[in-house]
Amino acid sequence: MNVIVCVKQIPDPASPGELDPSSNTLKRDGKLILDESDGYGVEMALQLVDTAGGGEVSIISMAPNGEVSGMRTALAMGAVKGVLVSDPELAGSDALTTAKVLAAAVKKIGDADLVLAGTESSDGYTGTVPEQMAEVLGLPSVTFAKTVTIDGETLKVERQTEAGYDEVTCPLPAVVSVTAGVVEPRYPSFKGIMAAKSKPVDTVTAADLGITPVGWAGARQEIVDVAQAPEREAGEIIEDDGETFTKIVQYLDGLKVI
Repeated sequence: MNVIVCVKQIPDPASPGELDPSSNTLKRDGKLILDESDGYGVEMALQLVDTAGGGEVSIISMAPNGEVSGMRTALAMGAVKGVLVSDPELAGSDALTTAKVLAAAVKKIGDADLVLAGTESSDGYTGTVPEQMAEVLGLPSVTFAKTVTIDGETLKVERQTEAGYDEVTCPLPAVVSVTAGVVEPRYPSFKGIMAAKSKPVDTVTAADLGITPVGWAGARQEIVDVAQAPEREAGEIIEDDGETFTKIVQYLDGLKVI
C-alpha cells in the first residue's frame, strides 16, 4: 500500500507570530515546524502500511524558502520521500490554489492508494483543502475520520460527528482527512532523525507542476487591513430581587434573542 500525506510546515506556535506589513499575512521566513495536526496523518499512514505488510509513505508540502525542517520530522517518523512545492509566486495563495498545487504534487508522486491530510491547519483553519484536493483529483473524499481501515480495495472509516460517528465506506484510491487524536504519533528516534537527513525531497515550483495563476493573482483577493479585535465590554449584572426572571426576559428581548 502506498500512502501520500499532506503536511503543513508552520511557524512555531510557541513563538509570537508576526505579520508581514507589505501583505498583512503571517511571516513565514524563519524555521518552520511540522503542524501537530499533520503528525496524526503521518502516523496513521505508517500504521496502515505496516498493517498492509508492504508499501511506503510519501509526504507533500507547500512552503516558502525551500524550508524542509517540518518535512524532515515526518521523514524521521518513517516516511521515505517527499515533494516540496516552494515558489515565491505562491505567496498569497488561497485554499483552492493550495489544493490545486498539492493535487499536482500528488500526481507527481503517483501510484497512491490513499491520500491523507489533517482536518485543518493550526495557522489557517479553513478546513477545506482536503475536500478541494479530492475534487481536483476526481477521488472520493471522506472527512473527520476517527478510525481508518483498509479491506481489500475498500476504505472503511468511522467519521466523527456531533452525535457520535458515521460508518462510511468507499473505493480506493481516496482522500481522507483525519481528526486530532485518531492515533498517537510516534516520536522520531535518533536513528530516524539521522536517516531523514539523506531521504530525498524533490523541490519543485508551481510552474513545474503546471499550475497557474497562483498567489494573489490566483486568489483574486487582497487583505487591505488587519486590526486588533475590540476589547470585550463588561456585561450587565442583574441582582436577584425576586423578579430576576422578568428582568432577564426583558434583557433577552431587547437583544432580539427571544
